[in-house]
Amino acid sequence: MAERDDRLHVQVSVDDEAVRLGVVGVVDIATVGVLRAALWAAPARAELRVDLSQVTVLSAAGVRALVAAHLWVRARGGELVLVRPGPVVDRVLRVTGLRRVVPVVDELPRRVLVGV
Repeated sequence: MAERDDRLHVQVSVDDEAVRLGVVGVVDIATVGVLRAALWAAPARAELRVDLSQVTVLSAAGVRALVAAHLWVRARGGELVLVRPGPVVDRVLRVTGLRRVVPVVDELPRRVLVGV
């Protein structure tokens, strides 16, 4: 499954334990709907992993979408994990305090990378 806008693309892969969203492009007020749709459409699993390594811009709208996803996934008994944010995105996560609330990791587990 994939969600797409001219400036944002989200690729979704699912296995028994986790859902992985690979996000590519700019997450701002114009494109956040694509990210939000992919987050909400993700099936329930123990982890929802959002790979931010190819995100060049993360606006306040994107941060709000990630916070809402964190609360929604947690209410279902799961965990949102942010993966490999680049320096610009990582700075946004630090400044907003989201990095203290949502786990941020440097690598995707091998099991999630299969079939991506």
